[in-house]
Amino acid sequence: MPASAGAQPEEIVELADQAVTRRRHRSVWARFRRHKLALFGFIVLVILGASAVFAPWLAPADPNRTNIRALTQAPSRSHILGTDSAGRDVFSRLLHAGRVSLAVGLVAASISSVIGTAIGLTSGYFGGWIDSLLMRFTEYVMTIPTFFALIIMVSLLGPSVFNVMWVIGVLGWTGKARLVRGQVLQVREMDFIMAARAVGAKDRRLVVVHILPNVIPFVIVAATLTVAGAIITEASLSFLGLGVKIPIATWGNMMTAAQSLTILKTQPWLWVPPGVVIALTVIAVNFLGDGLRDALDPRHQEKV
Repeated sequence: MPASAGAQPEEIVELADQAVTRRRHRSVWARFRRHKLALFGFIVLVILGASAVFAPWLAPADPNRTNIRALTQAPSRSHILGTDSAGRDVFSRLLHAGRVSLAVGLVAASISSVIGTAIGLTSGYFGGWIDSLLMRFTEYVMTIPTFFALIIMVSLLGPSVFNVMWVIGVLGWTGKARLVRGQVLQVREMDFIMAARAVGAKDRRLVVVHILPNVIPFVIVAATLTVAGAIITEASLSFLGLGVKIPIATWGNMMTAAQSLTILKTQPWLWVPPGVVIALTVIAVNFLGDGLRDALDPRHQEKV
């Protein structure tokens, strides 16, 4: 006798959902492995992330220690990426800067994803005046020039790591809210949702157990791409002097040296390394996002 012979209708639906989920996970990994650029991006991000996590052990010197005897020295054996105008080791600062810049990207993307997912789920599932109210509010927020709003808010709150994180996150949720709402509108009309509702599933269970797991893949892709945008935004704010303040190193405030024409021409070791790392990180994140988008696209599931 099958294991589900004496099961209740709701339990049968849940078992079927679990079987579909297991099959989907296997097919997602198979499709992702075929995306070479996504694998390249994943490997690059793992290397950068590991370098940031283990920066205290990998860095040859204290990133904030000044040395007046080694001001703006070119790369050498003792300083493989040279030193800055205060005699600080550029390579050590680059490693520690990755901890801040990557953390800003991840935290800001997480904040915006949570806000956007909550608003999108509520709007798409309940519809009616709730949907209209939340979407009008979302559209209003979208009309605000984001970067200028960031500059104003950071100026008012003061430049710090935490302020930059939450300001970027709070202002970056609108696209995710609209994406999640659109997906919820599709998923809530599917047969398995109708079946769960027919056996008496409550709204909370429908949203959390049945709808949210089908929306999360799209949120993950959007959040991945948001990380790149948050890193660039932090770098831009730091370059303008509104981000994280020196001596705390970020890739953005290391690029501040590029404001001088003399440094641009004669001391490229001060701005080329952080510029290259920012570009490499953004490219890797976008490759990873493209791979996740293709792997998680339900239209590709039958091709595996």
